[in-house]
Amino acid sequence: MGVVNVTPDSFSDGGAWFEPSAAVAHGLELWAQGADILDVGGESTRPGADRPSVAEELGRVLPVVRELSAAGALVSIDTMRAEVAAAALEAGAAVVNDVSGGLADPAMARMVARASVPFIAMHWRGHSDHMQSHAHYDEVVGDVRAELSRRADALLGEGIAAERLVLDPGFGFAKLATHNWSLLRHLDRLLDLGFPLLVGTSRKAFLGRIGIAEGDPSRPPLERDVATAATSLYAAQAGVWGVRVHHVPSTLDAMRVGRAIEEAP
Repeated sequence: MGVVNVTPDSFSDGGAWFEPSAAVAHGLELWAQGADILDVGGESTRPGADRPSVAEELGRVLPVVRELSAAGALVSIDTMRAEVAAAALEAGAAVVNDVSGGLADPAMARMVARASVPFIAMHWRGHSDHMQSHAHYDEVVGDVRAELSRRADALLGEGIAAERLVLDPGFGFAKLATHNWSLLRHLDRLLDLGFPLLVGTSRKAFLGRIGIAEGDPSRPPLERDVATAATSLYAAQAGVWGVRVHHVPSTLDAMRVGRAIEEAP
């Protein structure tokens, strides 16, 4: 899954693709590079980010979804709002990716169920402006597993078909670095829930600390693609359904290396 941020304040690319034409060109480039799905989002979810209005979000994503879909790409809409998701599906999107797992908008699950499209539900404990205050766990893997299980049950109860539900542990969302590493190490316990899993570690802050001495500044987001490729390969080998990345070629190269090793005599 290639990331197409149509935001002025993304942590990873700082609004480089904010203009619709730039976002479309970037999406087409990711698709040509081998992305299977283009994930278009108009709301930054970096820690501390403010929410755009519904009108702003619609204005950002709809032209991009429409053009990418018309070009033949498989598009997912990254939104927490049922109104935006519905409009994006009308514009050609085929998947809804909700980082709140349907919690931010009570109308989301019913809308997705009626549309009969795949729904990606992330582990979520609150909006970006306060989510890190909820980064407290008794045992992070067990807690996230239990919360995802309850969320899946609720979504199935709203009419979303089990075969269309994908879960996401929410790396970096209400998680400290140690939480993220534990979740990666124990992906098997999350896969045991029986649903496909999406992993999105791409350029997250915890990757920026690898190899950095305490007290020194973190590696900036654009220098975290090698670490992203490593974690994405690890997740793929664990059996996840998909990985969400900003830089497609490096992750695909890592996947090819892994496959070559596995297939060697």
